[in-house]
Amino acid sequence: MFGLFRAAPGWDLTALLNAAEPRASLAKRNLWLARLLEWLRHPVSRDEASTGTTLLPVLRIKHLLNVLERNPEHARAFAGVLTSIWRDVDAIGLFADVGFAPRVALWGEFVHRLRQHLLPRTADTTDLAELFDLLFPEQADEQWLLALDDELLQRLSHVLLGQTRNKAWQAPMLSGLTTLVSTVRASGLSATLRRRMSADLLANQPFEQLASACDDMVDALRAGDADKTGQALQYLRALLEACRAAAATIPDHLEAHGVSVEIVFALEQMQARIERIEALLICLVAEQPQRELARLLASLVRVVHERRSITQLFSSHYSLLARKVAERSAETGEHYITRDRADYGHMLKHAAGGGAIIVGTTFAKFTVIAIGMSAFWTGFWAGANYAMSFLIIHLLHWTVATKQPAMTAPAMAQKLEHIERDADLQSFVDEVANLLRSQFAGILGNLAVVAPVVLGVQLLSSLLFGAPLVGEKSAHYVLHSLTLLGPSALYAAFTGVLLFASSMVAGWFENWFVLHRLESAIAWNPSIIARLGASRAQRWAKWWRDNVSGIAANVSLGMMLGLVPVLLDFIGLPLDVRHVTLSTGQLAAAVGALGTDIFRLADFWWCVAGIAVTGILNLSVSFYLALKVALRSRGIRLADRARVSSAIWRRLREQPRSFLLPPKASSDASPPAP
Repeated sequence: MFGLFRAAPGWDLTALLNAAEPRASLAKRNLWLARLLEWLRHPVSRDEASTGTTLLPVLRIKHLLNVLERNPEHARAFAGVLTSIWRDVDAIGLFADVGFAPRVALWGEFVHRLRQHLLPRTADTTDLAELFDLLFPEQADEQWLLALDDELLQRLSHVLLGQTRNKAWQAPMLSGLTTLVSTVRASGLSATLRRRMSADLLANQPFEQLASACDDMVDALRAGDADKTGQALQYLRALLEACRAAAATIPDHLEAHGVSVEIVFALEQMQARIERIEALLICLVAEQPQRELARLLASLVRVVHERRSITQLFSSHYSLLARKVAERSAETGEHYITRDRADYGHMLKHAAGGGAIIVGTTFAKFTVIAIGMSAFWTGFWAGANYAMSFLIIHLLHWTVATKQPAMTAPAMAQKLEHIERDADLQSFVDEVANLLRSQFAGILGNLAVVAPVVLGVQLLSSLLFGAPLVGEKSAHYVLHSLTLLGPSALYAAFTGVLLFASSMVAGWFENWFVLHRLESAIAWNPSIIARLGASRAQRWAKWWRDNVSGIAANVSLGMMLGLVPVLLDFIGLPLDVRHVTLSTGQLAAAVGALGTDIFRLADFWWCVAGIAVTGILNLSVSFYLALKVALRSRGIRLADRARVSSAIWRRLREQPRSFLLPPKASSDASPPAP
């Protein structure tokens, strides 16, 4: 709460009631009401502080009503201030706008919430929706509003309205109802949402009929015709239920055809408005509406505080996108898990092919550094070198071991959804063994080729040209940079983050490709067909659908490895990257430059240790982050982590070989891993 109201708890009730002036300016009356509510919730003594945030306001309301019932003059002033505020403010926004974005745009809502956090609010307003933030600034307000009993609500109603059954409070609520129905109707008829709803559920045109049904309901309420009100209410609720059912089919469409966060946001806004309409209808038709009004007020307090949270905004609306990205990574990750000897052999071959390409990448990196360009262009061309190498490996269906964890983690998360039975848990442990064995094969295949081939190229260059391609100066730099005694462990963990980020880019890009139906556009666009021909356009469409994720992952990873360290260094964060396969190639080049004497140097063995740690951190960090996102996006909470850990450790003790080598015999007929 702002400093303007910090003095409020020090006020006693008598001073507050004496300050009640129905003829004061609206700003002063609004300020008085804010101070009264501040007095309700904040204790001024140690005994009151021990009462609790829910019970204290209820006790104080009872005390307030006791005083007002004994003092008619204060009661008239109290009721006069409240009724005059209700008369002079625009209350429609309280029912139609509070908790909703003014425009259905996620980033517009982000800016609005950020502004709410940074800018103070004023009591000088005619908008009750804006004033509501000042009146109920604490989340606990919802609880004490719900704790008000029926007797207390009746007494409060009697003080405010006397013996009359004045229903002036209904007018802004009816206008708010009409506004909400119009917004729901417009959202449901918008192309963005309508095209993603079930055509069968839209056949009876529920959204088109909402406006006329709402008008009939409002007219019947204003006329006081109970029979017509009942009929109109039943029809309007049936339409709302039909609209809700149609809207509920949108996530199924998004699951199948790609996720858009903006569409998810628009859908949730429409569903929330339908719920608000239901709450208003309950209040409007209730015989004793005090209890329903208190519930409505409490719900408004809740949504106000939910809408203030920037974290909640992104966590809720990106969860479906995160799940879809994780699922698309899981589809790819399944290909990186070996389950039998044939798979294991194919993984070794594909990893060996990847290692051969990394040989060229290693020498190309030394060349880029030797040219001596500026930091940015050195990083750019180093990234282009990595990206091209990774892309060639992908197109040849070979493997870089460090790309496996971020892709396989979502696949593992799928297995964690069903581990209640012991048999399911053992199946998950089997997958853990398969995964670790696959990653071991990937690293072994990469390093078994890159180290001897780089060393062989260095020796061949010495024989043919009298000097290795990578000289002694670069070799000493390698020994200095790769040592475990330096920041290599930190850089390796950072590289794991980039490996994870590339998998997210891949999933997001594939989702974007599917969402915008680019496969269909390539196959059926008239201009493309005219240039390529129908059959070639179909082949290109399928090729892009199969490879868009891999291209995005490899290009983004390569450019991040080259450019991110340069950009971070520019802003004062001197982070570098350490990739286990590339580092091994660099160390092998150093051996070729310095000869066998290098084995006597402690620096060499510290570099060997650094590469081992680099491999572990590359794999573990990227796998951990990917698994975390996959679990959270699916709403999985491991209630019994000890049970899972115990099962894995038991397998490690009983069958350690299964984590490194394939089973001796298998009847599986799994397809080769690409």
